[in-house]
Amino acid sequence: MGTNNRGGLLRKPNETMRLIITTVFGVVFGFLIGFSFPSSSLTKFNFPTGLLSSVDLSFIEDKDSGIATQALLNHAWTTRNMNKSRSMQNHNSTKIYIPTNPRGAETLPPGIIASESDYYLRRLWGKPSEDLTVKQKYLVTFTVGYDQKSNIEAAVKKFSENFTILLFHYDGRTSEWDEFEWSRRAIHVSARRQTKWWYAKRFLHPDIVAPYDYIFIWDEDLGVEHFNAEKYIELIRKHGLEISQPGLDPNRGLTWQMTKRRGNSEVHTETEERPGWCSDPHLPPCAAFVEIMAPVFSRDAWRCVWHMIQNDLVHGWGLDFALRKCVEPAHEKIGVVDSQWIVHQVVPSLGNQGQSDNGKAPWEGVRERCRKEWAIFQGRMENAEKAYFAEMGLPQPNISKAH
Repeated sequence: MGTNNRGGLLRKPNETMRLIITTVFGVVFGFLIGFSFPSSSLTKFNFPTGLLSSVDLSFIEDKDSGIATQALLNHAWTTRNMNKSRSMQNHNSTKIYIPTNPRGAETLPPGIIASESDYYLRRLWGKPSEDLTVKQKYLVTFTVGYDQKSNIEAAVKKFSENFTILLFHYDGRTSEWDEFEWSRRAIHVSARRQTKWWYAKRFLHPDIVAPYDYIFIWDEDLGVEHFNAEKYIELIRKHGLEISQPGLDPNRGLTWQMTKRRGNSEVHTETEERPGWCSDPHLPPCAAFVEIMAPVFSRDAWRCVWHMIQNDLVHGWGLDFALRKCVEPAHEKIGVVDSQWIVHQVVPSLGNQGQSDNGKAPWEGVRERCRKEWAIFQGRMENAEKAYFAEMGLPQPNISKAH
């Protein structure tokens, strides 16, 4: 029994020593593995290229760093996310968005935006900067049929090379006008059976005619023997007229008292009409009034008037009484030029483009629509003004109706 007890005592110290040695060996081995692992290149592992590119490999391969694997991965992911966020910020800072640019062009740099145009003809060759030997300062438009070619030929000769000539063809005949030398440098726009106000709304946008100081929008049946365009412009500049027309021969055709030519003045801006026709001497048709057969607009006045033209009201009746809303004071800036005057020949050429109905002549149907459009336009203007004052919480003004 003594021998057995002594042998058991000897085995216990041996087992304890073996456990100590194993533990020490494991600690040393683990330390060596952890110490030597950073020297292994992480490029041998299949990491995403975006992750590897964000890690400083010289830092990883530093044999003295002693950083554990998890710490390296955390560092790599953090760096990658920071770079991604910085890249998105840089992208947003270089993206263009300018809300004050023209609508639809907010993403363009302002220096490339061409918001206005013109009717200047250009070459197909050479340098663009050398295309224009002359930049016309004024625009004249005529709405024409070929049957009135002689009248238009005489009228065009009254306008110098300072004018761009634009013909709107309501009969579809354009090539025949090439018999006139000036026609080859004119602009031709054709749409059958359309009026000048239909054309004006679609082809005389203020941004298209912006280069022109004055825009003449004339009928085709005007006699111009006593008219000179350059002298006319001198007079409207002298008297500060933003909207005007040449005086009309008082002995030819029906016309308003306001637009009749006076033989003793250069221009006039007011008149006396029949009793009761003018509720205010500064309102149409006694002042602030010209007719729609031969109006002339300054650039700024036309920008306003164009917006007032209705898309579906093609004859323009009623516009003449509303022109005063586009200049201020209207009774001073709207007038008639007496010393440069014209004759209204009253040729119902466009009226004959109408359609016979219930035994009525074509021109009768056209005239009936003109009257209807006048009433519609007047109603729209009154309703628009009432809606505005109501929305603003303002008292309704006493809107004077023209005769």
